[in-house]
Amino acid sequence: MISEQPANPKLRVGAGVAVGVTEAMIHEVVHAFYARVRIDPDLGPIFGRVLGDDWSQHLAKLCDFWSSVLLRTARYEGSPMVAHVAVGGIEAKHFARWLELFHETVRRLCPADAAALFVARSELIAQSLKLGIAVSRGEFPPVESP
Repeated sequence: MISEQPANPKLRVGAGVAVGVTEAMIHEVVHAFYARVRIDPDLGPIFGRVLGDDWSQHLAKLCDFWSSVLLRTARYEGSPMVAHVAVGGIEAKHFARWLELFHETVRRLCPADAAALFVARSELIAQSLKLGIAVSRGEFPPVESP
C-alpha cells in the first residue's frame, strides 16, 4: 500500500512538534541563551571578536538554525562547521561552557520534554563541531560517548 503524500509537500514536521517546541519558544531560548553568552567571561570575547556589537543577524540566523533542527522548517542556510572552523581559538572547554549555559537556559525556559530535545540535539551538534574543528587542525581526538 502506498502512503498518502501530505497536501503541502513543503510542510515538514520535526521532532520538536511532538514535544511542544514552537517558533516563539525557539526565539526565547536563542535570545536568552545568547544574552548569557555575551556576558560570559569565556565565551563572550570569542563571540564579540566575530560579531562585534551587532548580534541581530546572528540571532536571526540561530533562530532559523534551531527551527530547522527541531521543526524541520529548512529555513537555515549556512554551514556551521565552516563558520566555527574559521573563528579560530575555540577549544573543548568552550564547548563545555556553551553546553552548560545552553542546558541551564532550556531547562529554565522550556517544558521538560522540549528541554530534553534541545539538550540532546545541542550535545550532538557540539560533538560534531568539536570533532570537525579538531580534524581541521590535524588533531584526531578520541570520540566521546554520549
